Amino acid sequence: MGVILGVLILQSMLDSLPELLAANASVSEIGFFFALRLPTYLPIIMPVVFLVSILFAFGNLHRNYEIIAMRSAGQSLFQISRPLWCIALVFSAFLLYLTASVVPKAVESSRTFYENLEYASKENQLDARQVGLVYNLGFDNREQNRLWMMNRFSERAWLAMGVTVHIRNYDERELFRISANEAYYDDTQGYWVFLNGRELTFDPETGDPLRTQSFEKKAFQEFDEDPLLMLSLNKKPSELSLNELRRIIKAIPPDENPSSLAYLTRYFSLLASPFSCLVIVGIAVPLAVSGVRNNAMVGVSKCIGFFAMFYVLISISTILGDRQVVPAWLAAWMPNLVMLTIATGLFRKAG
Repeated sequence: MGVILGVLILQSMLDSLPELLAANASVSEIGFFFALRLPTYLPIIMPVVFLVSILFAFGNLHRNYEIIAMRSAGQSLFQISRPLWCIALVFSAFLLYLTASVVPKAVESSRTFYENLEYASKENQLDARQVGLVYNLGFDNREQNRLWMMNRFSERAWLAMGVTVHIRNYDERELFRISANEAYYDDTQGYWVFLNGRELTFDPETGDPLRTQSFEKKAFQEFDEDPLLMLSLNKKPSELSLNELRRIIKAIPPDENPSSLAYLTRYFSLLASPFSCLVIVGIAVPLAVSGVRNNAMVGVSKCIGFFAMFYVLISISTILGDRQVVPAWLAAWMPNLVMLTIATGLFRKAG
């Protein structure tokens, strides 16, 4: 576990260290950043460590004729490996807890910490409004029939610039349009406030403008869209935590907006991945005891081949889920189900 963790941290340092140094991060801040990232590595490390442990332990038992002795006593391979199945269930439950509770906080905290370092380093040269800009940010709130368009959004100042909101009826015809130079989200009150803008009223039948009203500052209490949700939609599903994915799925149901299917597939994949520990037991045990006794690498090589196929299945099922070929939950569980079916055949073959 220590070796694999060290390798992952070194790889992360190669990716992140130049950017941290460019953000003028101190040694203590760099150490704190990687400490925040540490829990995110555990769901990757523990299944690999579990796999290596099984191959090592059962390989030794096989090489020293212990497996033959236990089978001679009337025990099947499943009975011999029964403690491992129990451990796999415990590991799966623990990894599910990490994935659902600890890892999301670690992902969001490390990202926020890094972004704050980057923003602080740029504030000496730029105005806060020009730091952390996200360009062309949009959000289609179909539930409340509002379409948001922002030219720029500053994640540092938490300010939107060049904002237009189209309010439509259920026939997709525009009723109102709010345009403003700037807008900000009042998180204490839970609504948006627009600055230096105007409100246009349209005839829903003809689409002609009926009335224009300018304002310097106006609060729209019905506009409760969370900018965090809008920014999450601007990121790839693989960059988001489980909590962020859940927030997107709740706000934008996939049956109403197919673009959120990728987030739904990723969400179910994160929930299904801890149960790969069961796949590890099902594949590793029969292969560890089927190799040549004086050459354990035969079983290890076969095991590596099966797990390469497992990760190919994950990629294929993700594509199928994103494209609605199969339901998202089935796409997430399909690799585990396929590999457990193969494991059943391996156990029968191994006797």
